[in-house]
Amino acid sequence: MPASRPRRNAIVPASVKAVAGGEVAVPVWENELGGLTFAVGDPPARYVKWAPHRSPLDFGTEASRLGWAGRFVNVPEVLSFDRNENGSTLVTSALAGENAVSPRWRAYPSAAVAAIGRGLRHLHNTLPVEECPFTWTAEDRLEYINARASAGRLDPACWSPDFAHMSSAEVLDLLNDPPPIDRLVVCHGDACAPNTLLDDTGGVVGHVDLGSLGIADRWADLAVATWSTTWNYGPGWEEPLLAAYGVEPDLKLTDYYRLLWALGP
Repeated sequence: MPASRPRRNAIVPASVKAVAGGEVAVPVWENELGGLTFAVGDPPARYVKWAPHRSPLDFGTEASRLGWAGRFVNVPEVLSFDRNENGSTLVTSALAGENAVSPRWRAYPSAAVAAIGRGLRHLHNTLPVEECPFTWTAEDRLEYINARASAGRLDPACWSPDFAHMSSAEVLDLLNDPPPIDRLVVCHGDACAPNTLLDDTGGVVGHVDLGSLGIADRWADLAVATWSTTWNYGPGWEEPLLAAYGVEPDLKLTDYYRLLWALGP
């Protein structure tokens, strides 16, 4: 899910203050749907995700996915989850390391991009498809997109500039004809660069923000991971990421899953 640094004047919700106790809660990330992430402690010992009441963000699903994935790979431990009339709050442990778009790693994109590719391959190879209870297939996601289209809620003005030349009808025709599966894996679901954490040597510590984790074609992750390099490091880093992952570029699958990402969950 697209996100950014939070507003300077972001208000700390009461539920986040309650979790923090006497410690300072520092806003570190803002979701485009109004969700906020806070670091608690110095150095951070916990992270608190908060979403307002009636937000489409569902931290309950993320808590379930983190609990399952944590049996196999290094992800944040869920410490608590609560939902009430004021919103929902997910508290997790802090993993060591820095995200791959910290100033340090933006200055060394070759190391960061290679680590993201290797880390994603390890995730895909390690999480067992046969045991995963969650799905994130194109068919699953198309149900949501087609429902939005039927309700008249597809707005081309909100799409990525990459697809601005396409009409809603063209987009739906393309999306409703998914390409053949390359390889089913348990996908991260939000494989953007900031969601890979690196240690001091550029090794992968773990992954965060797994709210959409589920079984899908690996290109559902790869298309977004490579796209993210252009936002975070500039042009020219897509093929190095794929090389580190160990796969040749596939423009058809990349275009399809980027379009699916742009329109759906």
